[in-house]
Amino acid sequence: MFESICSLPLSSDLFSQAIHPREPVVAVGLAAGHVQTFRLPSEEEGEDDAGSCCSSHNGRGHIDTMWKTRRHKGSCRCLGYGVDGETLYSAGTDGLVKAANSETGKVTNKIAIPLEKNGSIDAPTVIHALSPQTLLLATDSSALHLYDLRIPYSKVSVKPEQSHHPHDDYIASLTPLPASDTSTSGFSKQWVTTGGTTLAVTDLRRGVLMRSEDQEEELISSTYIGGLPSSGTSRGEKVAVGGAGGVLTLWEKGAWDDQDERIYVSRDAEGGESIETMAVVPDELGHGKMIAAGLGNGLVKFVRIGANKVVSEAIHDETEGVVGLGFDVEGRMVSGGGQIVKVWHEAMETEAGDDEMAGGKHFLGDSEDSDDSDDDKQERQSVDRKKRKKTKGKDRSGGQHVMGFADMD
Repeated sequence: MFESICSLPLSSDLFSQAIHPREPVVAVGLAAGHVQTFRLPSEEEGEDDAGSCCSSHNGRGHIDTMWKTRRHKGSCRCLGYGVDGETLYSAGTDGLVKAANSETGKVTNKIAIPLEKNGSIDAPTVIHALSPQTLLLATDSSALHLYDLRIPYSKVSVKPEQSHHPHDDYIASLTPLPASDTSTSGFSKQWVTTGGTTLAVTDLRRGVLMRSEDQEEELISSTYIGGLPSSGTSRGEKVAVGGAGGVLTLWEKGAWDDQDERIYVSRDAEGGESIETMAVVPDELGHGKMIAAGLGNGLVKFVRIGANKVVSEAIHDETEGVVGLGFDVEGRMVSGGGQIVKVWHEAMETEAGDDEMAGGKHFLGDSEDSDDSDDDKQERQSVDRKKRKKTKGKDRSGGQHVMGFADMD
């Protein structure tokens, strides 16, 4: 279904990945505290330069490193773009949230994450810009902080506007729900979180609305999928939740007490691989309602919703789990995990009509533009989240598709 057109090696383990909402730009947060952004080639550039689409067909485009910096003294735990893409938010184990200009990387604001009761740093797990006004930050202690972005922060110790605890365990994922038909702003005011073995719904004004029953399985990832057929009590809107045992569950929007359907994505006699991250495959690609699920064993599996079954898979890495997954504005899939990011396009059909899966890799030069420390030595940081395990390995993909990289050292 998808084939890899390039592999981007990273200087340390990937902890977080974010895709720009309006431009073909990918940002990564690394275990050594660095944040780096890449600009992918656009279809228009390929047509102008080579007479054909550079990245989607022949891989002749250039991937540029826009900027790279040591953003956090600890690991960069999570990243998120603002709704207009002009700001990139990062949060690290140094207890800081930093807002930066996404084009230049220059820091424009800093916020100190509230400490735990014992005075220790409460490491962040998820960051999400809900609207131009509201930033959501989740932490290891199960705290969910809400910040008002309209307030000019002049001190790093600024307090959040609200704080909630929707779960008893750390918050693993956050998925905003679409704005209601009566919304005047068009921005979401409710969101779903998973933490431990429960799912919760929180409202911007009313706080935590509900928490599900114990699902007896750790819930790790989530995503919203709409436009499904409506029948009976179903509105055609669901939240998909990925579990540690390889089961994807569907939850009907508005009926949050318990799951509605179960899909076995990775399941065997010894148990399944955890579903670490998920993304909805864009409708424009013509595959119907489909979810891409990144697994702890390095596979990406494609699940057709409706038929509720796995229809295809791709290999991100043979040893490293997938921790970042999404689609850019031009429909290319971007997967990240270990010390590599891969960019994929729709596979060209072979004569036999099968999808061809091929990989390729090139090396980017490092740009050590550090804004936080004069010490460029990268100490190895642990990238294990609570209750999760990650193995170490190297990319073993083949090299059939070739992309050129600008500004190589």
